[in-house]
Amino acid sequence: MSLDSTPAAPRKGAGLAFAYVTSLFFAWGFATSLIDPLIAAVRRVFDLSFTEAFLTTFAWFIAYGVASLPAAAVLSKLGYSRAIIAALATMVAGCLIVPVATTVDWYPGVLLALFVIASGVTLLQVAANPLVAELGSKKSSHFRLVFSQAFNSLGATVGPWLGAHVLLTGGVFAAGAVVTAATRGESLRSIDIAFLGMGAFFAVIAVFIFSARKSINAAAPARDAASGQSGSIFSALKSRWAVFGALAIFVYVGSEVAIGNMLTNFLASPGVLGLELEAAGKMVPFYWGGAMIGRFVGSALLTRVRAPILLAICTAVAVILCMVVTQTDGVTAAYAALAVGFFNSIMFPTIFTLTLERSTASASATSGLLVFGIIGGAILPLIAGQVADRSGDLHLAFFVPLVGYLLLTAFALICSRWKGAEGQAGSVASPH
Repeated sequence: MSLDSTPAAPRKGAGLAFAYVTSLFFAWGFATSLIDPLIAAVRRVFDLSFTEAFLTTFAWFIAYGVASLPAAAVLSKLGYSRAIIAALATMVAGCLIVPVATTVDWYPGVLLALFVIASGVTLLQVAANPLVAELGSKKSSHFRLVFSQAFNSLGATVGPWLGAHVLLTGGVFAAGAVVTAATRGESLRSIDIAFLGMGAFFAVIAVFIFSARKSINAAAPARDAASGQSGSIFSALKSRWAVFGALAIFVYVGSEVAIGNMLTNFLASPGVLGLELEAAGKMVPFYWGGAMIGRFVGSALLTRVRAPILLAICTAVAVILCMVVTQTDGVTAAYAALAVGFFNSIMFPTIFTLTLERSTASASATSGLLVFGIIGGAILPLIAGQVADRSGDLHLAFFVPLVGYLLLTAFALICSRWKGAEGQAGSVASPH
């Protein structure tokens, strides 16, 4: 069936399914952003360097590179609702590993737990992103995914604030506290509480999705297998646009996460705001909250402005803000760093939908390859950590995301010159 012959009418239950799936965006945004205060916590509790502490980020985002390989095939085999429930169950299991790791006082165990949780998030993203993009008309796919990503940012805004309150208070972080067995034990228990609470939250979401599985299945796009296309991400390697989009996701996520990971320690620096770690950590939600506001604004703008043009504007402003951070101190540098979040807002969902429109591979295969690109969140923050450790200056580490946003500006400009038309070769190659 050609895309031109696709019925315009929405599937039965598509609106309800859209609401259910959007709740998942909140869940994984909350989980991912908890890493930011966790970095400051483990750095103090386990006496780590910046690079060692950033291994929490590496363990999380490297899972996208590993788990995305089978995730597209799992989605193709299980279908959307069962794949989502399996993903949430995996995330709960990962949260239960954390108390075991902290009980034996073993930092690599925390990294293992993060890897397992992120593996579940990977499958969740492979399923949810193309599902939202197809739950409605093709014309409004940019709007829907940006709107859902706004709730991802809401979770990412709540996560650091609650995380800082739980992870960066008491124990080794109490006023005048020294690192002793007793204070370390108290801080390790705080880490347990944070992850057990998050595991309970994921379990509730899983029950919610299970109860709504019929509505999701009724509204889900047809299986890629039905169209004769492979669900393996390796098939997406044959599409130049799928590969190009995955590289853009790599650069975007790496840049966004590098800034988020540095913010608590950056804002606490004497040359910036000189805050206590807890107070600095509670400012990080302004970074993620800016992305949330920007996504609501962006979803409205995308009904009037071409997606590649809006993407080019946002990436160019992010370049300028990162340059300001590298060249200034104090309040100017602090608020320039926080402001990047607002302009990050539409980048991920817009890159995702622009690529889905242009890829000649199936939706699940393209989504799998795009999610594979999220491993940029493992690589670029480590590079930024190395820059910070070797130079002794977090300002200079902002050159890493600066270069990333420059590359994304190039991606946006190339997309704006694409001559393909929706409904022809180069559009989303999945049946409706």
